[in-house]
Amino acid sequence: MEIPSETLRARIVNVFRPLLIWLVIVLPVAVGSAQRAVAPKPAAFAAQGAVTARVVAAANRFLATLGDAERARCTFGFTSSQRTGWSNLPTGIFQRNGLRLGDMTSRQRDAALALVAAALSREGYQKVTDIMNGDEVLRSAGGGRTGGRQGATAPGGAGARGGGVRFGLDEYYIALLGPPSATAPWMIQFGGHHLAINVTVVGPNNVMTPSLPAAQPAKYTLNGQTIRPLGHENDKGFALINALNPAQQKQAILNYEVRDLVLGPGADGKVIQPEGILASALDAVQQGLLLDVVHEWVGILNDEAAAAKMAEIKANLPRTWFAWSGATKNGGLAYYRIQGPTVVIEYAPQQGDLDHIHTIYRDPTNDYGARLVVP
Repeated sequence: MEIPSETLRARIVNVFRPLLIWLVIVLPVAVGSAQRAVAPKPAAFAAQGAVTARVVAAANRFLATLGDAERARCTFGFTSSQRTGWSNLPTGIFQRNGLRLGDMTSRQRDAALALVAAALSREGYQKVTDIMNGDEVLRSAGGGRTGGRQGATAPGGAGARGGGVRFGLDEYYIALLGPPSATAPWMIQFGGHHLAINVTVVGPNNVMTPSLPAAQPAKYTLNGQTIRPLGHENDKGFALINALNPAQQKQAILNYEVRDLVLGPGADGKVIQPEGILASALDAVQQGLLLDVVHEWVGILNDEAAAAKMAEIKANLPRTWFAWSGATKNGGLAYYRIQGPTVVIEYAPQQGDLDHIHTIYRDPTNDYGARLVVP
C-alpha cells in the first residue's frame, strides 16, 4: 500500500524526527529482567539498575510536561484495573484510558515517545513506529479490508469521537501505573490500534509481557522504502517450518486450522496444552532458527532485559514447543505458536487477510511481572 500524498509523508516523518534524533544520542538504553532460571551476573545486574534509573528519569521528564488535569488522566494505581485494560482494537470500539498523543503538545508528545523508546531496544522502538505509521496509512486509506473500518459505528459509541472508528498516529495512548521508581513496581502502558506495549519495572528488573504487536497494513511504502512491520516474524517463521524434515513437519503441523490468537487480549491466566514438536527433537541449526524467531518479540524490549529473557528461554528450550497451522510456502496464510515454560508467542493472520496480522507475547509465569511483585 502506497502512502497517497507528500503531505501525509511529511506528517508521519515530522512526528517522529525529534525522537529519532534523540535515539541516536542516548541509545542503547535498557532495563534488566530478573529470571528465575538464569540469574544475572553482578556486572549485568548493576547495568540493569543503572538503566532503570534512566527510564525513571524519562518518565519523570514526561510527567513534568503535564498539568494537574493531564497528570490525573495519565496516572493510575499499579494494581488498578487499568493494568489489564489494553486491546488491539481501534478507538471507537475500545475505550482507552490515559493521554492521547493527538491531545498533547509537541513537547509532551516528544517526552512521551522518549519514555517509550527508553524502555525498548532501538529495533523494538522502530517496530513500534512502523506499526503506528502503518495505522496512519490505514487512516488515509479509509480502513482495511478486514477488521474495524473507518466510519464504522462503535457499540454504544464507547471511546469514539464523533461516534466512529478512528485510526492514525493521534490515536495512541500512554498511561503510567504507579509512581516511577527505581525500587517499587510500576508500569508503562502504551498502545492503540494494533499495538499494546506493557512494560512492568520492578527495581532493576523489566518485563514486557503481555504485549501485542500487530500490523495492518502488513506492507506499505514510506519515503520510497517498503515497510513490513512484522516482516521478520513472517519470514523467519516460514524459514523455520521449511527447515524441518517431513517427519518433523508432520509433528509440528496441527491437524486443524487456527485462524486467530488463542491467548490474545482478555485471556490473562488462560492455560492451553502445548502442541506441535518439541525443540528437543530439533537439531542445533533448527533450534537456532527457533530462537531467532523468538527474539523478534523478546528483542522489542531493551537489550539487557532481552538478553536475560533469551537466556531463560534457551535454558528451557528442551521443554519448548513449536506448532504450525496453514500453508508452508511463504506468501500463504499460516498461524504459528511457540510455547515454553516461560514464553508463549502466537502469529495469526486475520480473516484470511495477509495484510492484517495479529501477534501476542506472553509469559504464563510472569505476565505483568507477577513473579517479581510481592503480594
